[in-house]
Amino acid sequence: MGLGSYLIYLAFIIIIPIWAQMRVKKTYKKYSKVPNSSNMTGAQVARKILDDNGLYDVQVHETRGMLSDHYDPRKKVVNLSSDNYHQPSTAAQAVAAHEVGHAIQDAEDYSFLRLRHTLVPVASLGSNLSIFLIIGGIFLQMTGLFAVGIVFFAAAVLFQFVTLPVEFDASNRAMSQLVSTGVIRNNEERETKKVLNAAAWTYVASALVALLELIRFVLMFIGMNED
Repeated sequence: MGLGSYLIYLAFIIIIPIWAQMRVKKTYKKYSKVPNSSNMTGAQVARKILDDNGLYDVQVHETRGMLSDHYDPRKKVVNLSSDNYHQPSTAAQAVAAHEVGHAIQDAEDYSFLRLRHTLVPVASLGSNLSIFLIIGGIFLQMTGLFAVGIVFFAAAVLFQFVTLPVEFDASNRAMSQLVSTGVIRNNEERETKKVLNAAAWTYVASALVALLELIRFVLMFIGMNED
């Protein structure tokens, strides 16, 4: 890869995540100021959907940080950031419903969610260790070490791609639940989808960048073997 091509590639993998993050923050900021028609806070929306699905054992807790919302399958807790927990906004109801979507996946033993949980330790090890193995293989000219690094990195990339169906399915469940429970009206569906779609793009961007990096490492490995 020539210097010009590498600079273009580097700009590409930097710009994609930044663009995705800017998009989700801009969309979230906009719709966090738009009241929802039900006047329900994110916490109330989450509780309603959970109860309507018989998930009375799943708790809804407030957590610190902006957009720190997540579902903890070990503790059976939907964690919502302070703004989403307390605000009756379009953004808050979308985020809350999305996280409850993960709780429903968990209750239904959704296959991709189970696979993602299984891959967590391998992906964590891969993302932390792979780069050191790859760099070591390059500088020491040890193709075997380089290959092991690529395998570990590939595990982290696999985790990123398994995450995609999990997140998209949770968003689909969120929209379905918001409509079926009567939390949102027809005129709110478009705005709610915008929030969910913007968030989904961050996962797509991360997966794409990870894949491009994996391809680059594989090409470097092939080049090393040809020298």
